[in-house]
Amino acid sequence: MTEQELDNRVAQAVDNFMKGYGCAQSVVAAFSDLYGLDEEMALRIAAGFGGGVGRLRMMCGAVSGIVMLVGLDCGQTEGSDRAGKSACYKVVQELLAESKAQNGSLICAEILGIQGYEKAVCSYEASPRTAEYYKTRPCAAKVESAARIFADYLKKKMENT
Repeated sequence: MTEQELDNRVAQAVDNFMKGYGCAQSVVAAFSDLYGLDEEMALRIAAGFGGGVGRLRMMCGAVSGIVMLVGLDCGQTEGSDRAGKSACYKVVQELLAESKAQNGSLICAEILGIQGYEKAVCSYEASPRTAEYYKTRPCAAKVESAARIFADYLKKKMENT
């Protein structure tokens, strides 16, 4: 895969978000075909992770997308494969550390500047996607960051093989 193809996937992730998909959906769908996962199934799998997991403002959806993609890329498939599980966890921790360094947090509410989210009763109602929504949310940039982090991971992996 070329650097341009990876750049196109990053752009696709942002485009997905701007079309109304959640952060996790946007990131996962941009890379899902690499793992034999069709776009519709990727969108369904990632759907509940939006808004910081079901709009509870916990782990950022874009970050959750990274975790799902790492699982698709190097997740173990045998329950007794401790080395495989550990290798997957190592990649997750490395990529999430990069995301935290770039974005200041892995927590949706913190990224959005929402105070007291731990005690708040969160609505399950999805926010309407309006021009004002896009102006006030950093989410498109976080989707781009997550997709770029995963694309860079793939690039490094290809260079080392």
